[in-house]
Amino acid sequence: MLELMAKGGMRVSEVLGLRPIDIFDGKLLLHEPKSGREKEVVFIPRKLCIRLENYTRNQNLKSDQRIFPLTYAGARKVVIKTGDMLGVKLRPHDLRRHAATYASRAGVPIEIISKVILRHADLSTTQQYLGKVSDMEAIRWIENLHG
Repeated sequence: MLELMAKGGMRVSEVLGLRPIDIFDGKLLLHEPKSGREKEVVFIPRKLCIRLENYTRNQNLKSDQRIFPLTYAGARKVVIKTGDMLGVKLRPHDLRRHAATYASRAGVPIEIISKVILRHADLSTTQQYLGKVSDMEAIRWIENLHG
């Protein structure tokens, strides 16, 4: 569940709505996404897709059964508890923000981050996610460019 948010840029509600039938060929199909569209596709790493397929098979889940039968509050608790175990303050949306930031730092074009990873309708929304840069990071980039 956490990896889907951190690598797929998924919202908690999207992860909680997943069913085995929604997994296909390295992609996840979202029904009734936040965008208001009828359906959206989430692209995830192949290894993650295989693990998710194996999990659903090992759990003997029916094709239309929810993969993660938790409430929003329950999923939020899992994320917070995981953060506590790691000694960091962690909230579900932090994982989605991580997906965007990680992609940005890896050189992925902002258009791909916006339209494919985060599935934002407007590029300016994505820019808000990526707008925070630490002093250390700014210094490192300036040194890389001009040092």
